Amino acid sequence: MKNSGRNSSRHVDRFLEMMSAERGAAANSLQAYGRDLRHYLEFLMASGVTLEVATSETIRDYLASLEIHGFSRATAARRLSAVRQFHRFMHGEGTMAANPAAIVESPKSVRGLPQTLSAQEIGMLLAEAGARVEQAEGKARFKAERLCCLLELLAATGLRVSELVGLTVRAVTADDAFLTIKGKGGRERLVPISDRARGVLAGYIKSLGGQSKWLFPSHGAGGCLTRQHFALELKHLAVACGLDAGKVSPHVLRHAFASFLLEKGADLRAVQQMLGHADISTTQIYTHVQASRLQAVVEDHHPLAKKR
Repeated sequence: MKNSGRNSSRHVDRFLEMMSAERGAAANSLQAYGRDLRHYLEFLMASGVTLEVATSETIRDYLASLEIHGFSRATAARRLSAVRQFHRFMHGEGTMAANPAAIVESPKSVRGLPQTLSAQEIGMLLAEAGARVEQAEGKARFKAERLCCLLELLAATGLRVSELVGLTVRAVTADDAFLTIKGKGGRERLVPISDRARGVLAGYIKSLGGQSKWLFPSHGAGGCLTRQHFALELKHLAVACGLDAGKVSPHVLRHAFASFLLEKGADLRAVQQMLGHADISTTQIYTHVQASRLQAVVEDHHPLAKKR
């Protein structure tokens, strides 16, 4: 059984290599696939089942075990997606006669509305970040400028946090009106940037002094600021503003960006493009913000809507 476990791990490694080389999967995605698949392999070993003889019923048992252990349906659906792709790869490689995951149904989940912040709350965060820049000196001032720039760009563009912290100086200086972002799957998109954010960015780049290719450099192994570090700084900023830190994160600001645009009448396809969603159904979750506006449109313009 130990040899079987080692062989299964090698199959996972080869699958991840394929996802990187052929699909252009990002490092974070590869780590997530690796974690999910190794958890699946641990279940198989505990059940006394080898990977090569796993059946559809085996995979359903795995999903049932996730539910028993309190994992959410969203987590179970994500892990099933990884297992499906892995078994498809194994089948394609000739290691398995069929893909047992192909006919396994995804756990049905109720998709919640995205958490967001009001324009006033984001204004408070931006004001506090700007005030810190004015009050700080030396190295502390640079860190304050970095946080202010991060926040201004995120609020103005709705970038994924990994896209934001991974920006290079070249990516933000090549065009005055747009940022060229390389998102999931290596897909590139143009994201417009407001005059306000461009002004903050220009001042920050001047302070940066051309010493790094990264827009937000760090002394860590990756050379740029980590997602976790920015998220922690953002929570500290939220506390200083009297906001609930548990409700403030880079992803919540991304949600707010999309909600604001749709609330003001932006085209759904345009928002999809700016957010970098491959499927418009992902963007449609934000249309809840349009409900009151659409209701008002009907009340104001439909000839039979008004009470007689």
